[in-house]
Amino acid sequence: MYTLPDLPYDYAALEPAMTGQILELHHDKHHAAYVKGANDTLEQLAEARDKGELGGLVGLEKTLAFNLSGHVLHSIFWTNLSPDGGDRPDGDLGAAIDEHFGTFDAFKAQLTTATQGVQGSGWGVLAWEPLGKRLIITQVYDHHGNVGIGSVPILVFDAWEHAYYLQYKNVRPDYVGKLWSLVNWEDVAARFAAAKG
Repeated sequence: MYTLPDLPYDYAALEPAMTGQILELHHDKHHAAYVKGANDTLEQLAEARDKGELGGLVGLEKTLAFNLSGHVLHSIFWTNLSPDGGDRPDGDLGAAIDEHFGTFDAFKAQLTTATQGVQGSGWGVLAWEPLGKRLIITQVYDHHGNVGIGSVPILVFDAWEHAYYLQYKNVRPDYVGKLWSLVNWEDVAARFAAAKG
């Protein structure tokens, strides 16, 4: 069974970039719904296997992918953010960003554009791609798709309207701009090291 992780900070800790109201709704309602959806779908899959009734398997697999990916991405998102975040990374992560994107500013521009440009709902993602042994930026539509199999997300920016609409209305670029002031580079660097290992 999957469980909703506690936030590593108070609801109001990310203000003014993200209001406590949005954070509470986002975590306690939206993320919780993905956890419940993943658990419910696993139970339905087990029941279908037990009965030998697998006719609805494709739909159940898609539902599991949607909810489980939502749970995974949100779990990363909360720890990618910090009230003490911002600035830019150094060390191995900083060097890898320079190697794969030219400069930090070029990387920031690409991830910003990828996040702002998601059509509909989705995410902008910095991931480690193990086959090429490199960092890549990709867009994730809804909660799944457009990610190389085996790529490991290390920094995720939520571009679903529920992440920002109450505060930023339809001005997604303002919200994405504020996310950079919250990035917990220590968490991202730890994820980078683990993904490479």
